[in-house]
Amino acid sequence: MAGKPQTLATTSAFEILGPIMVGPSSSHTAGALRCANVAASLLEGTVRRVRFTLWNSFAHTYRGHGTDRALVAGILGLDTDDERIRDAFDLAAARGLEFEFVIGGDDASLHPNTVDIEMDAEGGKHATARGESLGGGRVRISRINGVGVDITGAYSTLFVAHRDAPGALAALTGLLAEHKVNIAFCRTYRTEAGGQAYSVFETDSAPGKDVLPAIRALDLVDNATFIELPGSASSLAPGVSTPELFDDGAQLLDACERFGMNIGAVMAVREAHLIGEDACVASMRRVLDVMRDETTSPIRQPSRSLGGFIGGEAREIALNGAGRLSAALMGEVQTMAVARAMAVLERSASMGVIVAAPTAGSAGVVPSCILSEAEHLGLDDHEIMDALYCAAAIGLNLSTSACVAGAEGGCQAEVGSAAAMAAAALVQMLGGTPACALDAASIALSNLLGLVCDPVGGLVEVPCQNRNAIGVAAAFSSAQLALSGVHNLVPFDEMAKVMLAVGHALPSSLRETAKGGIAQAPSALAACRSCGICG
Repeated sequence: MAGKPQTLATTSAFEILGPIMVGPSSSHTAGALRCANVAASLLEGTVRRVRFTLWNSFAHTYRGHGTDRALVAGILGLDTDDERIRDAFDLAAARGLEFEFVIGGDDASLHPNTVDIEMDAEGGKHATARGESLGGGRVRISRINGVGVDITGAYSTLFVAHRDAPGALAALTGLLAEHKVNIAFCRTYRTEAGGQAYSVFETDSAPGKDVLPAIRALDLVDNATFIELPGSASSLAPGVSTPELFDDGAQLLDACERFGMNIGAVMAVREAHLIGEDACVASMRRVLDVMRDETTSPIRQPSRSLGGFIGGEAREIALNGAGRLSAALMGEVQTMAVARAMAVLERSASMGVIVAAPTAGSAGVVPSCILSEAEHLGLDDHEIMDALYCAAAIGLNLSTSACVAGAEGGCQAEVGSAAAMAAAALVQMLGGTPACALDAASIALSNLLGLVCDPVGGLVEVPCQNRNAIGVAAAFSSAQLALSGVHNLVPFDEMAKVMLAVGHALPSSLRETAKGGIAQAPSALAACRSCGICG
């Protein structure tokens, strides 16, 4: 499409508008939980002891982001939206799970969000895993039992620990063929000839429930587990394309023109091919329900955040915006959007359930813009969902071509990406063309380019809440510029690459480590000393 081959990015729309999760951070909370959840699946039986070694951004902000509770929750098998995550330490004590955290420090050779997990289970079983949180809840397992691997969950994945002996791989592939499991890719790693080996099979679909017991019964097999990361596995066979799949803006516009659809409709058709139409409807309905609640409940009933830095600001904006400030400054629709965006961050910072869109730190921008504009225009749920799919398409492109994690690209990657998603959705809601929507997204990215990630105390509170408000302003202004015929000199695909390059050029102190920027201002440091959450 558009003169270039697809890489077949098959991430679900509901990993861009999601995961639905307990705050405060999609990379440091939801992603950390998923890393631990996958690690625990490597062992048969109940994990009794676990040690987490934290690196880079994880090491500096793990308490403020709730990473410690999320990691323990992942070992316990909790889901990202389970409100018991905040009580994970108590749950661990009740279940007899011993845990400890070790600070690994900074290592530029590792991903910014890296954790090493060492586990002991019943019967003397032991396993280690290295997890990397990629942003937006997506994760990668890069090391298992000291051997480098690359497991992202892009496809259904079967992990087998076995002895390196003649016939081992043949026995495994033969058994999978017998159970009609089609292998897309297979990689075998070994510590030494004749020693321990690990085979990773990526398959077209999840094996049936009788496959794992059969594999574990093979003489050379020590253990086998099926790994499936929520939202990222595709029902499409690897190498099978559909016209609605796209990797960048050019391919997206080509699909819109080919099918005579807007961006949201193309994304909806794509998602239906990935997970099925019924699952699409149910998933989007839940996203919309959570978004409506997260943008309104904190305005009615404010609550203090974990660190105590925010709470009640959304209500103040909503109340003051109803008077002279709205007419004199932002206008009624944008004022309500700002209040709602701040409400989402308040909900997230108190470890409430939110929709990461595309991350928890930027979760307020997309739902507040779309829901506020929809109320003004009188749109129905179908039209709102169409706009959400449009936002998801932009977020998918940025996840594929750039990044959405603050630890990798700064706040421009989080709030900047969210503003781009919202700007495109606003254009579509107001009848703009797909090309106009991408123009608006590009303008939004350019206006927030270079925005650093400097959370005070490592908490997703200050300046995160206010920056969601600025993301709303950027989305509205970018949409108005594009709809007025103002084009961005640099097209969307190039802006995505520019944003990635700028993010990588930022020093680590300005990428979610709380070691620079506002986080190091004297007033911020003084506030941290009285917070108590990280002590």
